[in-house]
Amino acid sequence: MRVSLSRDARPQAMTLLVAATISVLLWFIPYAEILSYPFRIFVTFIHEGGHAIAALLTGNSVSSLSVATNSSGETYTTQGGLFSQVLISSAGYIGSMAFGALLLILIRKSVAARLVLVGSAVLIFGLTMIYGLFKPLFSGFAWSGIPFTLVAGTIISVGLFLVARFASAKVASFFVSFLAVQCVLNALLDLKTVFFLSSPFALPAQTDAVNMANATGIPAMFWAVMWIGLALGILWFAMRLYVAGRDKGFQPDLPFEETSTL
Repeated sequence: MRVSLSRDARPQAMTLLVAATISVLLWFIPYAEILSYPFRIFVTFIHEGGHAIAALLTGNSVSSLSVATNSSGETYTTQGGLFSQVLISSAGYIGSMAFGALLLILIRKSVAARLVLVGSAVLIFGLTMIYGLFKPLFSGFAWSGIPFTLVAGTIISVGLFLVARFASAKVASFFVSFLAVQCVLNALLDLKTVFFLSSPFALPAQTDAVNMANATGIPAMFWAVMWIGLALGILWFAMRLYVAGRDKGFQPDLPFEETSTL
């Protein structure tokens, strides 16, 4: 089936293309990881938040959520039944991709970028304070992960709010596009890593796929391949919505918005 880019989607597509190009270029520039590091931590919060939200939706509880300086993370929840374990373990990588896809759709549906940034700030701050600070303190979990989680979550939340409050509308729109690209690319990179770590020839490593293998008896490679398929399906669906035309005018205040001549 042929898919064409509608005229009213071109400004957003150009914004997304520039954001993706910058993201890829940062991989090849020496020491540029310093610039992308906060976004990587942001994606880790989204990943761990996916586990936490899935646990709550399946009737389980969350004991703690922590993010480490190397951008890894851990979320401890009650186990529940097999169904809830499948959802909780799958919600990390799929949640990151789904969040990035959601940002793409919100951009396309003309939701104000400032509102999206404030909502993201509230989400990160809520995860930080509730599951990164208060729950570990009261549930007796190790406190070693609290300091960095608290500092990183607070800085990211404040940063998102400041961009929403003080940046121009065009900058805010581009920033949302960049966050969406970061979520999508990091989710794909993480899934690639899980795929290779799930190989029978790989050194033993503790991953969500290994957790699923231990819980179900189904090899970790199966779960890695299934998550990759689901992530690509989510991305395909989001991009279909992104390029399709719509009745109302496209989102204003985009950096590459086309203007008509009279």
